[in-house]
Amino acid sequence: MPRSGYTLAMGFPAKAFQRSQPFSDEDSIIHFDGVSWEDYERLLVMRGDHSAPRITYLEGLVEIMAPSRSHESIKSFIGRLVEVWCMENDVEFTTVGAWTLKRRKDDRGAEADESYVFGPSPDEDRWPDLAIEVVWTHGRIDKLEVYRKLGIREVWYWRDGALQPYALRGERYEPIDASEVLPGIDLAQLVSFLDRDTTSQAMRDYRDALRG
Repeated sequence: MPRSGYTLAMGFPAKAFQRSQPFSDEDSIIHFDGVSWEDYERLLVMRGDHSAPRITYLEGLVEIMAPSRSHESIKSFIGRLVEVWCMENDVEFTTVGAWTLKRRKDDRGAEADESYVFGPSPDEDRWPDLAIEVVWTHGRIDKLEVYRKLGIREVWYWRDGALQPYALRGERYEPIDASEVLPGIDLAQLVSFLDRDTTSQAMRDYRDALRG
């Protein structure tokens, strides 16, 4: 496969993710152009059953990202807080994490940072209702363009200290003011707990705030 270039971009400032020991590492991203679907699937086989590196495919362009500690920490904080909210609001959920979503006829494939199916007893082949993406380092592929053809109902983008939800409307995503797959969740409130020093502390404090 031809190598078109290497990108190691600057990360977003985490205004709402200030910690006692702030993270400053960046994701490593490599791009390849002119990649066939067969080569994309070979890359997935070579990676094996791991959540990293993340491999995104869009119409012949491949983006391979090795997420930094900051990236992984933020996505895990967000995911655990989503789960706390669901538990406190009796919302049934199934975590499907960085499950590879791909469809050859649409020439697209990707793994989310975190993803969820909501509702009791979901079919094991049912695709996520929600995908969460952390934008810590710039890449070339817009994952909304990947997800829209795959039919993911809602995508949350964390960037620059805020969570922005997008809802699928026909053939495109539109920014929305509040989540539709988790009605009632206050994303600004959730993000405000990302400044805790540990994941467990963030979960306890968020739980107490929801109960209060």
